[in-house]
Amino acid sequence: MSDSTGHNGNAKPAKAVADALTGRHRRVAVILSTVVFSMVAAAYAAVPLYRIFCQTTGYGGTPKIAATNDVKVLDRTIEVRLDANVAPNLPWDFKPKQNTVTVQLGETVLVHYQATNVGQTTLRGTASYNVSPDAAGAYFNKIACFCFTEQKLEPGETVDMPVTFFVDPAMIDDRDTEKLSVITLSYTFHPMDKPAADASASPKAARELKGDGGQG
Repeated sequence: MSDSTGHNGNAKPAKAVADALTGRHRRVAVILSTVVFSMVAAAYAAVPLYRIFCQTTGYGGTPKIAATNDVKVLDRTIEVRLDANVAPNLPWDFKPKQNTVTVQLGETVLVHYQATNVGQTTLRGTASYNVSPDAAGAYFNKIACFCFTEQKLEPGETVDMPVTFFVDPAMIDDRDTEKLSVITLSYTFHPMDKPAADASASPKAARELKGDGGQG
C-alpha cells in the first residue's frame, strides 16, 4: 500500500508539470503565430505606407500631394522639364505636349501629357512618377494628376492627360535647393494587363502561343 501511494504521489506532480509545459508551449505557439502574422501584414502594408510617406515628405524625389495652393507667388522663376517613358509590353505612345515650362515659384501651373494606344487591344496602364533632383521632391506639389488613377485606352484612342502643380517658394530657404534652376518631372507608364498574343501574328502562331500546338 505504501509503495502504491508513493507512486501515485509522484505521478500527480509529474502530470502537473507536463500540463504546465503543454500550456506554456501553446502560449509560445500562439505568440509566435501572432508575430508571424504581424510581420506578414506589415510587409503588405509597407509599400503603400512607404508611398504615402514619400508623397507627404517628398522623400526620394516623390512629388508631394496638395489639396490646394495657398502659398505666396514670388517673382523668381524656375524651369520644369517634362519627361515621359513607357515600360515594355505597353504599346502606348506617351509624351508631353511641351518639353519645358517656365514657372514662378508658388504659381499654380497646368501642363498636359498625351497618350495614344497604338496596340490592337484595350489596355490599362498606371503611371509612376518622380522629380529630379531628389531634393526638389519636398517642394514640388501636385494638386491634380492623371497618375492618381489608372488609365484605360481603347485601340487607337488618344487622351489628354493634365497635371496641375506648383513649386513651393520655401525651396529658396533650403541650402540644397536655393540655387536650383531646373526640375525634371518624369512619368513612366506601366501595363496593368497581361500581354496578349501579338495581333499581327497568324492564327496558327496565336494558337501556338496559347499552347494549342497549332491544332485546330
